[in-house]
Amino acid sequence: MGFIKLKNIRTYSYHGCLIEEGKIGSDYSVDLKIKTDLRHSSITDNLIDTVDYVHLNRIVVEEMAIRSKLLEHVSKRIINRVLEEVPTISRVILSVSKLNP
Repeated sequence: MGFIKLKNIRTYSYHGCLIEEGKIGSDYSVDLKIKTDLRHSSITDNLIDTVDYVHLNRIVVEEMAIRSKLLEHVSKRIINRVLEEVPTISRVILSVSKLNP
């Protein structure tokens, strides 16, 4: 087993309970850490044998583009999609930060 980390994925999104937050938006930073089996890919050096971080980044960007009132809600959507779309992942640790609250 091993971990793959994606740090500081930056998005401009429109989350928040206030109407203004949905109109103005804000900068966000997302950190994603996943646990998966890296033994085979460490030998083969083949992308098909591991978790593609471009795919993970795309999930984060797409889910951050969907407005939510709470960061907990968008975080759960990201985690759900990661686990659904990449079955080799056994654990997800996610951090979503609003940079200018």
